[in-house]
Amino acid sequence: MRMILSQRSCHYTPSPIRELLALTEQPGMISLAGGLPAETSFPVDALRAACAEVLATQAHGALQYGPSEGIAPLREWVAAQLRAEGIAATADEVLITSGSQQGLDLVGRVLIDPGSTVLVERPTYLGALQAFSPYAPRCVDLEQDAEGPLPALDASARMVYLQPNFRNPTGQTMSAARRAQWAQALHGSPIALVEDNPYGELWFDGPPPAPLAAQLPGRSIVLGTFSKVLSPGLRLGYVHGPRHVIARMTLARQAADLQTSSLTQRLVLKVLEDGLLDAQLPRIRALYRAQRDAMLSALSRHMPGDVHWDVPLGGMFLWLRLPEGADATALLPLALQRQVAYVPGTAFYATAPAPRNTLRLSYATATPQQIDTAIARLGELFAAARGASARSDSALAL
Repeated sequence: MRMILSQRSCHYTPSPIRELLALTEQPGMISLAGGLPAETSFPVDALRAACAEVLATQAHGALQYGPSEGIAPLREWVAAQLRAEGIAATADEVLITSGSQQGLDLVGRVLIDPGSTVLVERPTYLGALQAFSPYAPRCVDLEQDAEGPLPALDASARMVYLQPNFRNPTGQTMSAARRAQWAQALHGSPIALVEDNPYGELWFDGPPPAPLAAQLPGRSIVLGTFSKVLSPGLRLGYVHGPRHVIARMTLARQAADLQTSSLTQRLVLKVLEDGLLDAQLPRIRALYRAQRDAMLSALSRHMPGDVHWDVPLGGMFLWLRLPEGADATALLPLALQRQVAYVPGTAFYATAPAPRNTLRLSYATATPQQIDTAIARLGELFAAARGASARSDSALAL
């Protein structure tokens, strides 16, 4: 007989991006799908040297259990960085997590009851939807324009989840004026702001506007990660928020994994204190900017005239809009036959109906030559499907 599973387990759904990653391992496949950092950006030598020094000088602490909140010097380092961005932060308001994805899960655990209203961007980060889903929220989409999501608050909302900087999946950045509107709308409201900022340091021409949380002291939860600036394999992130919220999150994470790796925390703290980011960040920005420019150039040369996109000012993603009536999900198998992978946009919408004519492209891992080849293949596919739609009612036609 089969075991009886909890009702909550039914809310866990597979990620289409993770399923696509298995296909991208096929020989010759060019992946514009996964939001993976470029492996050439990993500071291997610096991490190797730091690991050796930590094990030589701090082995007992690095290999032992540690505090659930995270080691104090790393929490202070995070708090100092947040203060530099204008956020009033102290070390006891910081929780070190096993990646920012754990932070999203903890947000769901302590803020969401079944049926709680959660306001989200349209489209929004798939990983956040997956993290919140087991807690059975009622997600409500926010309308948006070129400056970002509009601050239309639902009085019943428990929280609003926003990615103001180089948002996944669209690459959009919320304007300073729109951030001010959001701060004004949320001031004095019981609605919690959850500001997710995994890509904020990956700007190209200049840093993004000041965080929303800087305008809402004591009213915000901020999530960050070292995955995009050091390595995702380190699984190190953080949450900043009011003390009573961080205290509840700490209790919730104790039931899950007790703590974040002591060795990883000390290793990362070592390279941070040695100033690694001063050299690392300019290198990553230059790398991703060159690859973004390669994708923009390829799109201009290879895409049909009725395909549209915006120019991301940072981050790792570009959002493509096919003509009305197009179906990016139906076209994906044909793209895979041409050895190109992307993520259909329907995966990033919290509520139906989701537009079927959008898709996310990542320029982070492919070389400029690979990007040009992949975009050329997609341009041919979209043009051919457009032509097919003019000749027939084919299900695969645009």
